[in-house]
Amino acid sequence: MPVFYSPFSETLQLGLAPMGGSVFTNNRTADSDFIREQENASVVNELVSHLPLQMLLYFNMFYFPCWWFSAVFMLEVKFYYLPGYYQALLITGMILLTVIEVVRLYLGYIGNLREKVPELAAFWLLSFMFQLPVLLFFLTDEGIIILPLERAIHSLYFLFLLAQILATFLALRVMTRKLTLLFHLRQFGKVESFHHTAVSPVFGLPYHRSVLPVSPAYNMYQ
Repeated sequence: MPVFYSPFSETLQLGLAPMGGSVFTNNRTADSDFIREQENASVVNELVSHLPLQMLLYFNMFYFPCWWFSAVFMLEVKFYYLPGYYQALLITGMILLTVIEVVRLYLGYIGNLREKVPELAAFWLLSFMFQLPVLLFFLTDEGIIILPLERAIHSLYFLFLLAQILATFLALRVMTRKLTLLFHLRQFGKVESFHHTAVSPVFGLPYHRSVLPVSPAYNMYQ
């Protein structure tokens, strides 16, 4: 395999890599360049899946069926006491919430566990732009005859949504920071030098794992 050498020195490459975030913020010395290289390596190999968000998604997955059956039961109890337009709005809202919730939870799981920014951003948008307004309508419009059980289950669901929106925002910030750093490091071919060295659970020998997709043969002979 041919080897390509960069015309820039390693110190210059490591100094230029984080320049997308700030330009000439301080004077770098050899020690600061070494520290920066260690920080870059730790960020490249860092797992940025958000644990609080994953816990919220896990509990939400079990809570949603309970919420759905309770909401449908309460809707059946008060359905014939509501005007026709409220009946249509509530049925439409329930269908939208049900369909979007399935898609939303799937995108949240995929985006968080596999560290995929587009899927996680779609999860955040669905939560903020669709689920939250419909749920606020269920909670605040007194014309739909809000029953005590409805107020309780909608309030808990509303808290789930708020917590997930905040956790997703924090997770997206970390993931985009990592992707930005990877983009800058790829310009100088430095990513593959930041391999994560671990110990093989079978033989107790060190092996290297890269965050970039590589062939199995490449990892085998590192």
